[in-house]
Amino acid sequence: MMDPLTAFGLFAVSAMLIFYALEPRGAVYSLGFAASCALGSAYGFLQGAWPFGLVEAVWSVVALRRYLGARKGTAHETQ
Repeated sequence: MMDPLTAFGLFAVSAMLIFYALEPRGAVYSLGFAASCALGSAYGFLQGAWPFGLVEAVWSVVALRRYLGARKGTAHETQ
């Protein structure tokens, strides 16, 4: 059986993968990716893997900026 922290981590990284894959469909998925990265960051810090938590926090900020740029129509499309 999985402990609650591991289940939370599995949920967070699964959500990251799903939202990252859906990002080309719309800006709201970038927001979902940012939120799931924030959850992944919390998981990293809670389990004591601070490098993982730090990197996920940075990814959360990057995704949030991408979402805000897409909402304003200034986001650059990746190819």
